[in-house]
Formats: sequence, structure tokens, C-alpha cells
Amino acid sequence: FVVTGVLLIMFSLNLHMRIPQINWNLTDLVNTGLSAFLFFIASIVLAALNHRAGAEIAAVIFGFLATAAYAVNTFLAVQKWRVSVRQQSTNDYIRARTESRDVDSRPEIQRLDTFSYSTNVTVRKKSPTNLLSLNHWQLA
Repeated sequence: FVVTGVLLIMFSLNLHMRIPQINWNLTDLVNTGLSAFLFFIASIVLAALNHRAGAEIAAVIFGFLATAAYAVNTFLAVQKWRVSVRQQSTNDYIRARTESRDVDSRPEIQRLDTFSYSTNVTVRKKSPTNLLSLNHWQLA
């Protein structure tokens, strides 16, 4: 309950944005899944051991309601986590593709581009004087 309260405050005040090193979607998923499991176990134990007192019956009912609430939140956290994993893999793919196209990070290509633009090269067809020669093009 305390961990859920702390996470609620952090998410409500957007404090989680200041610590990007932590995977907050996975943290929320683990917290809600573990809480749902523990509330379910506690509710079953209390239902098996209760003495038919009004407070114990109410505790069992509220325990199962809390289990249901945490289970729904776990389902939503799983969906959110899957979307974030897909987006991250797509972003990594896009970043890798754009970095591979980046000419500035490859100086050897930049030098070749500069060389080809700085020299005035024209190409003309050479007359086939030797039929065995494979080079029919000549740089002028």
C-alpha cells in the first residue's frame, strides 16, 4: 500500500520524468501484479480463518475488491508496457537507420563527395581501337 501511494504521488506530480533511468512502466507493472497477488492470498487466508464477525467479513470483501482493482490495473500496465517496448524498438530501428545515413559521421565519404564536386570530370566514349579491351570509357 505504501509503495502504491509513493508511485501515485510520483506519477501525479510527474516526478518520474526527472528520473529517466528507471523503466517506470515496468515498475508499475511489477508493483500492481505483486500487490494483486498478495491481496488475493491475504483475502483467501482471511476468508478461511475468519470467525464470522462483521469486521472480518467486510475485510474479506474489501480484500477481494482490492484484488480486482489491482488485477485490472495490472492488465492495463501490461498493455502500456507492451506499447512502450514496441515504441522503443521502433525508435531504436529508426535511430539506427538515420545514423547509418548520416554523412557527417563518415569523413571518408565526405572527402569523396568534396573531391567529385571540386574536379571537373567529363566522360566520353572511346573509340574501340582494340576489341579485346574492356575499357571503352575514358576520362577527359
